[in-house]
Amino acid sequence: MTGHLLGPYHWHAPAAHAGIAHEEMLRVSAETLTVIDNRTGERYEVPIQDGTVRAMDFRGMRTSADDFGLMVYDPAFTNTASCRSEITFIDGDKGVLEYRGYPIEELAEKSTYLETAFLIVNGHLPSAPELKEWTHNITFHTFVHENVRRFMDGFRYDAHPMGVLVSSVAALSTFYPDAKDVDSPESRDLQTWRLIAKVPTLAAFAYRASRGLPYVYPDNDLTFAGNFASMLWRMSESQYVASAVIEHALNVLFILHADHEQNCSANAMRAVGSSRPDPFVATAAAAAALYGPLHGGANEAVLLMLNEIGDVKNVPDFVKQVKSGERRLMGFGHRVYKNYDPRARIIKATADEVFEVTGRNPLLDIALELERIAARGRLLHHAQAVPECRLLLRAHLPGARVPGRDVPRALRHSPDGRLGRPVAGDGDRPRAEDRTPTPGLHRGTGPEVR
Repeated sequence: MTGHLLGPYHWHAPAAHAGIAHEEMLRVSAETLTVIDNRTGERYEVPIQDGTVRAMDFRGMRTSADDFGLMVYDPAFTNTASCRSEITFIDGDKGVLEYRGYPIEELAEKSTYLETAFLIVNGHLPSAPELKEWTHNITFHTFVHENVRRFMDGFRYDAHPMGVLVSSVAALSTFYPDAKDVDSPESRDLQTWRLIAKVPTLAAFAYRASRGLPYVYPDNDLTFAGNFASMLWRMSESQYVASAVIEHALNVLFILHADHEQNCSANAMRAVGSSRPDPFVATAAAAAALYGPLHGGANEAVLLMLNEIGDVKNVPDFVKQVKSGERRLMGFGHRVYKNYDPRARIIKATADEVFEVTGRNPLLDIALELERIAARGRLLHHAQAVPECRLLLRAHLPGARVPGRDVPRALRHSPDGRLGRPVAGDGDRPRAEDRTPTPGLHRGTGPEVR
């Protein structure tokens, strides 16, 4: 099975075998790099394996016996592969994103989040019995200990939900000491189920606390996405049944963000995990990295920016400030996708369906005005234009395809309450379990895993 070497955000050449010795690598490699050290005149043959060289191969290039050797300096990991992945493949130039060889578009349209999670963890899509067992194992762990709820009550009334989530995920470490047995496959499976099941519960609790609302406990008669919607929006009804459109949208969001190479949060989790703690504190580290406005927090930054602009008439002045370098345009594209982000088309279509149910978010008009101005070239061709604007601001130019993903995604999750509480009956999209799956997605006849 071939993997992909990954650095944070965007490095993805095919990989060599892990742990291969230098001599063996030199033997099996068809290509080498000849390096002549002008300091000593020494000549070195460095193996090239699938377009990569190992940084440690430069360590032996010394000027004397007590010399430490050459090191490779790449502070942003812009040209460094930190690991090999057999999960995600990205071709930023072509706008391609795949999980285990499956195009993200196909998974978002025909799969559910739990199916996709199984695919990522196990390398293949589940059969019907496997999916039933997988779903049961996760559903069984949706509740959290009551002490966790009381722990969350200790935060200030205005605590940021992400800060609460990071802390509560880390706190799970103290409730499950068995999770420290990281060498046990059975323990790793159990912690996987716990994390997938409990993080939505904690996230919903953090959201409810930020709104001053009572916590809603999991309803395991609902689907994974439906249960999350219930924990977010249920009020006085005996059972909350989400709109099928909203439930579908949540499934799509979860799928689109299930994995994305060695991004900031994934790299943080691997770094912390390398010290062999339990998975809960490592996940908390990943959530902390996700908190920042230059990563997952870009969604919040978009909303803050649009709310600050406040009105379409204020967009020209804001654009002037962006062009002069005084302000930064947030959430308008991902740097890895040079052409377009394949998730953007899916999110835009899904967002349009959500707006039909919830009503149009007025912040969308501000975002569209930003696009309109960019189409006239006021930002795109200015030397001070920030990279984040590139993808979305090209959306209406000749030959451009789709906008960046963060703006429509953020508008769909605006914290100002405009989403209301969508319930069953306000949309006619079939429920997830009523959709007819394709044989290739459910019976192991799909494309070979990369």
